Amino acid sequence: MTADNTVSPPGSGAVVERTTKDLAKAAVSGWLGTALEFMDFQLYSLAAALVFKDIFFPSDAPGMAIILAMATYATGYLSRPLGAWYFGRLGDRVGRTKVLFYTIALMGIATTAIGLLPTYAQVGILAPILLVVLRLAQGFGAGAEIAGSSVMLTEYAPRKSRGLVGSLVALGTNSGTLGASAIWGILVASMPMTAIIDWAWRIPFIGSALIMLFAVWLRRNLKESPVFEGRIDVVGGEALSKEELEKKVQEDNVLAAALHERKGRAFFEGFFLRFGQAGNSGMIQTYLVSYITAVLLLAPSIGTGVVITSSLVGFATVPLVGWASDKVGRKMMYIVMSSISIVLAVPMIYMIATKDVSSVFAGYIILHQTSVLALASLENNTMSELFGARSRLTQLALAKELAAIVATGIGPVVAAALVVGTGGSAWPIAIMIGFFSVCSLGAAIIMPETAGRDLTVLNDARPGEAIIGPFARKERAKLGLPAPEDVVVH
Repeated sequence: MTADNTVSPPGSGAVVERTTKDLAKAAVSGWLGTALEFMDFQLYSLAAALVFKDIFFPSDAPGMAIILAMATYATGYLSRPLGAWYFGRLGDRVGRTKVLFYTIALMGIATTAIGLLPTYAQVGILAPILLVVLRLAQGFGAGAEIAGSSVMLTEYAPRKSRGLVGSLVALGTNSGTLGASAIWGILVASMPMTAIIDWAWRIPFIGSALIMLFAVWLRRNLKESPVFEGRIDVVGGEALSKEELEKKVQEDNVLAAALHERKGRAFFEGFFLRFGQAGNSGMIQTYLVSYITAVLLLAPSIGTGVVITSSLVGFATVPLVGWASDKVGRKMMYIVMSSISIVLAVPMIYMIATKDVSSVFAGYIILHQTSVLALASLENNTMSELFGARSRLTQLALAKELAAIVATGIGPVVAAALVVGTGGSAWPIAIMIGFFSVCSLGAAIIMPETAGRDLTVLNDARPGEAIIGPFARKERAKLGLPAPEDVVVH
């Protein structure tokens, strides 16, 4: 980058300079928002496994109560694509910071309100109806939260360390999961289940308001993404409309190429990268906890304990995977980690099914690290780099959420039904984890390398574009493009 912070072609945009303090604020903001999102959903998934089946879905058949609780968990994903489309388009048009403010406020308010709901015993069928409404509101706000945080941090980060910096978003998912699991773990360990079912289950949901308020305050003072401000189709802080662009394309070949670009390939690749990771997340972080407590009949403290322990381990593995992707590329790391996930699915589930506590912990931790957290560490940067600057947030958010509806929303429900139908067998779980991992592997094989891509380019990534490393530089040289330059952060 030059002294006046102008980026060379092919992007032809000018990236506004940001200080290290600005980068730190963006990192903390993204981490907090993602932590709150995953804390919200982990609070519900653990509550569904431990108490919601009794509070909102009383039934004489425990297996059916769990299926209903998981089905309500899935409803939160139905509204996420709508939120992704609405807030994604807004973020690509008027900027990232405004959208991040709206999403976290809506998401946090809905989560807090869940803790104030009446139970089925108090108001009957109205209780689960209200729960569904709040889950829909929660999902609408969350639809662009992690996508917005991913885009913001990727567009802030220096080119050669995006994987490491961007892993903070994945650590946010880990922090939220850990926080929710720790709260539930304390409740389960310190209180009788009767007290938890009567009133204590409300504490985690109401307490989440503290994180929401702090994150809202922080985002009010956050500077806009430097890449968004530097886009050549952004004037006065807002993107030009299609009609305005049509007037400019006569004199700007870069804008003409972006306006008439045929979409689809990058979206397809991003969709299946997310499909694999989201499916594994739903299976391991949501359903597997229910399986351990409701099917294997192990103590509830074991279900929360494995999640807490694995989340702690993730604070070391997540940045390590992100750092490695900066060195060898996103594509290679995706192929390696997806392959490992496929190979380990059956033996790790077998270990968990033995009911031996040490085997349960080992199997869960290994699966969680390889099949969920490693792919999450890669996903946020990779998908941000796959999409062009003009529609990055919209495409990323929609790819994430549409994939999540099919994978994370439906996966736990299907798993619960298959396990019940096979008399408690663990084989359906292993098969589904293997299937989701194959989807990520297939997308990784056909996708172009994206690490170090020029984020000011308005078009989606194509094979042979800007990536780091000696092989990438050779590809750029073949295309007559200059070597990538780093974003200056001082």
